[in-house]
Amino acid sequence: MEDKREFSHDMKDIYAAPNRQAAQAGLQALEAKWGGKYGYAIKSWKDNWEELTVFFDFPIEIRQIIYTTNLIENLNGKIRKYTKNKLSFPNDDAVLKSVYLSLREVTKKWTMPIRNWGIVLDQFLTIFENRIRI
Repeated sequence: MEDKREFSHDMKDIYAAPNRQAAQAGLQALEAKWGGKYGYAIKSWKDNWEELTVFFDFPIEIRQIIYTTNLIENLNGKIRKYTKNKLSFPNDDAVLKSVYLSLREVTKKWTMPIRNWGIVLDQFLTIFENRIRI
């Protein structure tokens, strides 16, 4: 478990890098340190580099929203909480309904504002001026 946590921390050198070149250096360092243990994950990053690094096209405040996984992990945990008591579902619709209902409950508690929202909104308005109206 500790290795996985350290690996995740080392990945931050990639996604929190100031630019693609620094991220590439972070990926090379990650491969040198963890290639033997997590070779498949690193290969996946390398094979999909262009798609995975699109977020570098955005300002840092927007990038932080894109690559923050805590929210996603929290949401996945809440969905699991609602679905784990069922050992099996009769059909796919039952699964979809269960996930839908869990999302309805979870989103009722979403009250935390996004950090630096004023700056982020201004950047969205600048980048996507033809797509956003306030």
